Amino acid sequence: MRPTISWSDLRARPSGSALASGQVGLWGLGVEGLANFRTLRSLGRQPVLVDDHPPAGGVEGQPVLATSGGGLDALAGCAVVIKSPGISRYRDDLRQLEARGIPVAGGLGLWLQEAPRDRVLCITGTKGKSSTTAIAGHLLSQWGYRCMIGGNIGQPPWDPAQGGLDYDYWVIETSSYQATDLGCSPPVVAVTSLHPDHLPWHQGVENYYRDKLSACTQPGADLTVANGDSGLLRDRVALLGPRVEWVHADDDPGADWMAPLGLLGAHSRRNALIARACLRALGVPQADDEAALREAAAGFRPLASRLQAIGTVSGVTFVDDSLSTNVLPTLAALDAFPGRRVALIAGGQDRGIDYAPLAAGLAGRPAPTLVLAVPDSGPRIAAAIEAADPGKAEVMSCPDLDTAVQRGFAWARPDGVVLLSPAAPSFGHFRDYRDRGDAFARAVRACSAG
Repeated sequence: MRPTISWSDLRARPSGSALASGQVGLWGLGVEGLANFRTLRSLGRQPVLVDDHPPAGGVEGQPVLATSGGGLDALAGCAVVIKSPGISRYRDDLRQLEARGIPVAGGLGLWLQEAPRDRVLCITGTKGKSSTTAIAGHLLSQWGYRCMIGGNIGQPPWDPAQGGLDYDYWVIETSSYQATDLGCSPPVVAVTSLHPDHLPWHQGVENYYRDKLSACTQPGADLTVANGDSGLLRDRVALLGPRVEWVHADDDPGADWMAPLGLLGAHSRRNALIARACLRALGVPQADDEAALREAAAGFRPLASRLQAIGTVSGVTFVDDSLSTNVLPTLAALDAFPGRRVALIAGGQDRGIDYAPLAAGLAGRPAPTLVLAVPDSGPRIAAAIEAADPGKAEVMSCPDLDTAVQRGFAWARPDGVVLLSPAAPSFGHFRDYRDRGDAFARAVRACSAG
């Protein structure tokens, strides 16, 4: 059972319940974990701090125990444990705590229990959730509403560092990790896509699908606005809650309000339509007004490293899609350039993703395509492509990103595209997707200088 407690239940009260008077454990000290720490301090609590890899010097002078170095034993003595999203609910050590009857909660779940949920929108999906969240938040802000964009993007809405401001709406990007911590849902939830991802954390693809979609069926859920072009979602309609509104990329073909958003690709159009449908479901009157939508769309800045054109050199367009960490968004990125030669840079941290669907998509692409395969998963990508349709897509192994950009630039001239859409995470070679995108931009500047 997922805990149904709230942050207020944890306010220090010496003569109160076990939750209010017992020890609180805080497990994980990333961005959300530090927000949890500040929240607990504002509630008068001095939590036990535990992390798999404790930061040197602790947190604000307070020591942090290593999970494997006494931390788990310390958590076992707590009345409640607040965990960071990165700590899997399938871990044996977490299950040991739950077996002892200790509730293990997450910050988003604690906040939702007492939030004004009729003004909260949770947006999830394997890919597309960040852009959809940003579009919905931008529109609301342009219409003059006080809107917080939070969750997996932006800041945790419960963080005291936000200044305690009240908002008209909260648009919350919800990861599959965070979804497993929810004991309730807002009435409106959006699902932008579904594809295998984060399999080690969820310990299997069906667990991932169930966890990702669980935000649609928790108490309070009413309407799921979902990607109608996804066969995986349609096959799992039973996991999408009481009511479903399907949105397709080719819906409302005459609408032109999205043009000022400056988005590339059919999937981006669908994300914008999902955002609009959600705002309509929330009862925002401007969401039914084409002129108001177009006016509000002006000034939107697409998120960095999400199918972002970063420059043109000698007629070749360079596009940073570093956030694409699995096959689905990479195929969508390729679809954004129909009829154009594309040099695709693919590969990164190897999570065991099945690259056969990528190979099949490349085999069906009529325009010339060069795949520049980089470590660590590059060899598996190359092997999948060769096995699917030898000779259909040209494959070139590259030792690093800089080499891939140089070779892609030479091949794509005079009017092609060099697309960084790796279908793999960045870790191991880069700090994160932003660091990988920055490295790509530097390599592009080197082409320009040459």
